[in-house]
Amino acid sequence: MSSIIYDKADKGREEIATRKYQLAPRLRSLLVMIDGKQSEAELLKKVFGLGLNEQSLIDLLEQEFIVITSTNVAAPVTPVAPTPANPTSSVNAVITPVMPSTTPAEAAARFQALYNFYNETIKSTLGLRGFTLQMKVERAGNLQDFNDLRNVYIEAILKAKGKEMARSLRDRLDQLLYADPNVVADKIIEDD
Repeated sequence: MSSIIYDKADKGREEIATRKYQLAPRLRSLLVMIDGKQSEAELLKKVFGLGLNEQSLIDLLEQEFIVITSTNVAAPVTPVAPTPANPTSSVNAVITPVMPSTTPAEAAARFQALYNFYNETIKSTLGLRGFTLQMKVERAGNLQDFNDLRNVYIEAILKAKGKEMARSLRDRLDQLLYADPNVVADKIIEDD
């Protein structure tokens, strides 16, 4: 099985930063998700619900917004049966992700909602002070990247706008990040 990995070209980074080339919104969403780490198949699973497909990647490639960074040919994986010497190896081994598992359409919708939330609230609450944080949002390529930005974002809001605003935005962000609103990562702002 082969997998192609795409990364943003300089033109793609410029489009994300300035919107100079007026890329269509759906293609721009795809461009934002391209991070040089995910395979073509992984990207397409995430954007399938947005009506994007392999032709969308080809369009970005032809317009020089992205480049192919590598093409890997992976050997088929042979599952290892559990043995007394290796009791943890199993075909059905489950790794619990930090983010809740979702369908590709739900993941794409959640990604776009988080992207919009971060950009809108950073711009309105932090202004120019939030520029570096906005650049981190632009580089986010998956839901876990947005989860990793959570604490930095809340701390910046806390410093700039105080406890109430930070608590309010934290709660809204947690609703977007976590499927179960009762599951909240470590809190930066202590509730009174």
